Amino acid sequence: MHSIDKLINNEDSAWADIQKWISEATNKVEILPTDVQKAEEALYQTQVTTRSPMGAIIYMTGGILIDNGWIRILGSGNEKLKRTLPNWNLNKTFKDFGEQPSFLLIADDAIGGFFALNGGKLGNDLGKVYYFAPDTLEFEPLDVTYTDFLLFCFNNDLEKFYEGYKWKNWKQDVSKLNGDQVFNFIPFLWSEEGEDIEKASRKEISIEEQYNLNLEFRKELGLE
Repeated sequence: MHSIDKLINNEDSAWADIQKWISEATNKVEILPTDVQKAEEALYQTQVTTRSPMGAIIYMTGGILIDNGWIRILGSGNEKLKRTLPNWNLNKTFKDFGEQPSFLLIADDAIGGFFALNGGKLGNDLGKVYYFAPDTLEFEPLDVTYTDFLLFCFNNDLEKFYEGYKWKNWKQDVSKLNGDQVFNFIPFLWSEEGEDIEKASRKEISIEEQYNLNLEFRKELGLE
């Protein structure tokens, strides 16, 4: 594994570009602060450099909240979003730090959807982002890179992307969530009965529980 000194590049960091993108963003973006020790640990565990957008976000932020916290982009952890990118992926997409992951969970949303960077398991499009959708339980290709995904979060029409899945008082409800929780819906969003989100009941559960539930349902439905 590369030392932290080799991963930090202050002269050629991608952070300047990210700051510019955020300053021009059309969606609401909140940068969560981090501390140096946590940032260095998370960067070392992920083994990416700050020359890359992912490395810059891990090193410079505790994570990034999009659209009032609807989407959470993982960084190096914060009180609002305690998960770090490497710790969240440990024992999910790799077993040991430094191991090449088959895919990498990079972000998620308040309704139990997960964004994953393809490391080879999800398809032939290495380095492209997929959406593990709560309404289909499928890994759906978005045909965007990590950088494209950031720009999607900052500028795209999220109302269109999530059409039918934002209920009337979603902003108020999502503001009460922390970044390690999601809403769990009954009926399930992937069921025929769960197509109308306004009629579904919802409760706050840990994102760990929701992720595991999604994987279990995939197996039960024969999607694995």
